Amino acid sequence: MNDQPLVSVIIPHWNGIEVLSECLESLKQATYPRLEIIVVDNASRDGSQAWLREHHHDIVLIENDRNYGYAGGCNRGVARARGEYVLFLNNDTIQEPGWIEPLVEQIGSAPRIAAVQPKILNYYQRNRFDYAGGCGGHMDVLCFPFARGRIFLEQEEDVGQYDNSEPVFWASGTACLMRKDLFLEAGGFDETFFAHMEEIDLCWRLQLMGYEIRVEPRSVVYHKNAVSLPMNSSRKFYLNHRNSLLMLCSNYSLPLAFYLFPFRYALEWVAFGYAFTRLDWKHMGGILRAQVWMLAHPQVIWKKRCRIKKLRRLKDRQLMSRFYRGSVVLAHYLGGKKTYREIVS
Repeated sequence: MNDQPLVSVIIPHWNGIEVLSECLESLKQATYPRLEIIVVDNASRDGSQAWLREHHHDIVLIENDRNYGYAGGCNRGVARARGEYVLFLNNDTIQEPGWIEPLVEQIGSAPRIAAVQPKILNYYQRNRFDYAGGCGGHMDVLCFPFARGRIFLEQEEDVGQYDNSEPVFWASGTACLMRKDLFLEAGGFDETFFAHMEEIDLCWRLQLMGYEIRVEPRSVVYHKNAVSLPMNSSRKFYLNHRNSLLMLCSNYSLPLAFYLFPFRYALEWVAFGYAFTRLDWKHMGGILRAQVWMLAHPQVIWKKRCRIKKLRRLKDRQLMSRFYRGSVVLAHYLGGKKTYREIVS
């Protein structure tokens, strides 16, 4: 079926041959007829490069000189991609054989759709939504992300409650199909993020440009989650807090950023106090490192604001309906709401 658009699957990789092997074997069962598979190796130290050259001659292997993270790895993959669409895929996933066709059908249904994500279920509990994206990502106005099927650490059982395709605020980098031309026009992933929330930042920019992000639950992917960076590592806490603050300070208009920042800053110290009561030194350290980075890099924030200003076609008030207007932190931790439907009802 040569009339189908070429899809370039981009898999950023850093160590873990066994994980990558399972992903590639699953991907090669895909029924979509026109695939280009690109593995971007971020300077693995376990011999992944030689193993790929020996066992997978048909893939494109990019060997980076150092670890550029998810963001930098994917950007370098897109630079080599020949496809009309780029499909970002974590190396710790397996997929249903027919998972790509619904994504291509959905993104091709309207030119305003810039990106589509599948339903992402947990690899180990396959009737449960995965932490990393669930069935489509959302965000509150203070830049705390959540998803259909996942509120913080609460992961719902999948009983078909989110099997409708609809617009979402962000598509998970775990598995996400994008139009390559719009990815490049938006500037790709911001490599300052390194990893975590770079896909939310990109989806925000695409929406400021006037495009839409969707989820297509007919497509199903299973994710192991936190293989490259453990959930409770200090670096993960740091990246999550820093990148969320960076988005708030960069992507909103200046008046709205100034208005919202004090509320968000207060919640940072609430999180610090909560971590202190649990003697969670890694979380506390991650929060403090994020604060120090923000204070030390005003020039990075300003340059990012200038880049976004050039892309912006919609004003903040035109996007506000796509945010959760309250605080998902307060709704969950004080209001006791544990599901997406409870949050948005």
